[in-house]
Amino acid sequence: MTAPPSRQVRFGEPAGRWVVLATVLGSGLAMLDATVVNVALPRIGEDLDADLAGLQWTINGYTLTLASFILLGGSLADRLGRRRIFVIGTIWFALASALCGLAPNVETLVAARVLQGIGGALLTPGSLAIISASFTPEDRSRAIGAWSGLGGVAGAAGPFLGGWLVEAWSWRLVFLINLPFAALVVWVAARHVPESVDPTASHRLDVPGTVLGAVGLAGLTYASIAGGERGVDPLTVGAAVAGVLALAAFVVVERRSTHPLVPPGLFASRQFTVTNLVTFVVYAALSGVLFLLVLALQVVAGFSPLAAGTALLPLTLLMLLLSARSGALAARIGPRLQMTAGPLIAAAGLLLMLRIGRDASYWTDVLPGVMVFGLGLSTLVAPLTATVLASAPGQHAGAASGVNNAVARTAGLLAVALLPPLAGLTGAVYRDPDAFADGYRTAVLIGVGLLVAGGLLSAVAISDRTDDAEHCMSNPVDGPHLETVRRDT
Repeated sequence: MTAPPSRQVRFGEPAGRWVVLATVLGSGLAMLDATVVNVALPRIGEDLDADLAGLQWTINGYTLTLASFILLGGSLADRLGRRRIFVIGTIWFALASALCGLAPNVETLVAARVLQGIGGALLTPGSLAIISASFTPEDRSRAIGAWSGLGGVAGAAGPFLGGWLVEAWSWRLVFLINLPFAALVVWVAARHVPESVDPTASHRLDVPGTVLGAVGLAGLTYASIAGGERGVDPLTVGAAVAGVLALAAFVVVERRSTHPLVPPGLFASRQFTVTNLVTFVVYAALSGVLFLLVLALQVVAGFSPLAAGTALLPLTLLMLLLSARSGALAARIGPRLQMTAGPLIAAAGLLLMLRIGRDASYWTDVLPGVMVFGLGLSTLVAPLTATVLASAPGQHAGAASGVNNAVARTAGLLAVALLPPLAGLTGAVYRDPDAFADGYRTAVLIGVGLLVAGGLLSAVAISDRTDDAEHCMSNPVDGPHLETVRRDT
């Protein structure tokens, strides 16, 4: 549902530029936070005397609540007002960022990151929903393109900015820098962004589904991280069992609910189901390896925080330059070839990253792997996202994108929790360059296996035909419409 015609804006008008500014800055806050924190992890661990589990929770505390509540955030925005929830989310995010920046110990930092993820879940889906609702139909595509491109620049700048802040001042500024930007977002949104709601949205929220999903993810995440540190004990087993049972109950509740967060009928599409399986496998490899790569560059190779952050810049730049072309090619030839080749190319890039060790050279040991890995992701991501949307009924495109977004974030959440203990990286091993190098190589090989599995799954199960999507169109599923949300890559 869009805003009333009298309140819609044009792209070239000052009112339209204000809307783009507010939404780009808002979504950029969440994107920056997703990329800058990894670079700061070694300094955070040193300053707060944290072990690897503490660093894992610093990442996963944020991702856990973001993945758990992002669908709810979109649903609240439809019901209560997109601008209202966007502003509330921005203020929440800023206050939690202040707590992160002032944290005296890692426990407080993790708790603040959990709160920060809730703010991110409120503001992230609202940013694109505001764009879609505020602009006239003829200008909407241009506005979305500007929002996507400028947001991508924010993501690309994140590692560089994070490294510079950590090296020049303190890791605390990685969080505190959010405060002035958040204040600007709130001011612009309050003065220049029109309000909009979806009057057709159900007034009932799927609270049981939201709670069960959050409990399930939290139980599995805790069991994965604690199991790697302490081994199998009653508390770890209990958390794992509780997580599995909660997720099973989530599936049952969603199938029976008259207002589900996830319309179960979406999964009647084989193409939709398989594409989300590929998403899970690929994003598990991406998130798990990148978490350890930034650590390896500093702990093993001796890079400064700024150099480690800058090292990954070509990855994001390649995606900005090539993703649109990859999507256009997939529209002509079908998605299967690129969804097969992309993970395999990315796997080759990871194999090149095995050369990273003590005194590694950026130009010969790091850059080749980053470039090939970036080419693989650029080949894959746009066709994958387009396939998810094409395989769902048109009225549920937002829900389909939201599900795919949640799947990607859940994959990253579990990968960051599971990959280090599987690779033998626990305790304070990240302070021992030789021990960390051994675990890093094991983790990279696991990532290669996941990417190869994603490519093979695409080759076998992804179709270039649109029959599956058309079948879904003729069999619409029940459930609330959620606005499209963009995955942070």
